[in-house]
Amino acid sequence: MRQITTLALTALLVTAAGSLGAQVRGIPVYNSGVAGGLALGAEFGVPNNAAGGGIAYGASARMGMGLFGMTAMAIRSDPSGEGGNSIGVGATLDYKLLGGPLIPLSVTLQGGAGYSRNAFIAQPSGATSHVTNLRVPIGVGIAMSLPNPVLAIKPWLAPRIDIVRSSVGGTTATSTAFAISGGIEFNLLSGLGLHTGYDWSRRDGVTYGTFGVGLHYGLRVPGL
Repeated sequence: MRQITTLALTALLVTAAGSLGAQVRGIPVYNSGVAGGLALGAEFGVPNNAAGGGIAYGASARMGMGLFGMTAMAIRSDPSGEGGNSIGVGATLDYKLLGGPLIPLSVTLQGGAGYSRNAFIAQPSGATSHVTNLRVPIGVGIAMSLPNPVLAIKPWLAPRIDIVRSSVGGTTATSTAFAISGGIEFNLLSGLGLHTGYDWSRRDGVTYGTFGVGLHYGLRVPGL
């Protein structure tokens, strides 16, 4: 029985190593550049079956200060199957390599970390095991601002390297894979905006994908 349980946990670990499909479980890695001021957002995501399925939702905040920007998220994930609900948190730090008020093209270096923890019921033992995932995305974002009098449109593309460390029942594995995300951001002059994105990665012949959409509201902060 112990051997069966060990095999089950090992199988869960292999699955968990790719189950996030994004920085915070169920939400794409967004990298549309460094924006000035503070923005608060509501997030919604739909992972494919390989990435856990179900839905994810939560809140985000981002702030830009000159060449630097940062984001933070708190996300609840409701995956399909035997995985329990989980709360994930994550943050990124951005640095603008290229771009400015008169330059529509921007290039942003981004590094971050996302953490989540949820419970799985191992079969056939029926024992409950906790699965933890730590994901570290490192990459660049390329965005193009298309301004007009009413609505600013910003398409973006962000290739990166994902480092994932997963732990199930005391067994730990670390993997590294290429990933890419992309999307479009829309911003009104009032500060209200919509952002969309799709996150793609492939590991051990399996494709992980996550679609995300969210609303944000930008607040201009004096001096930022």
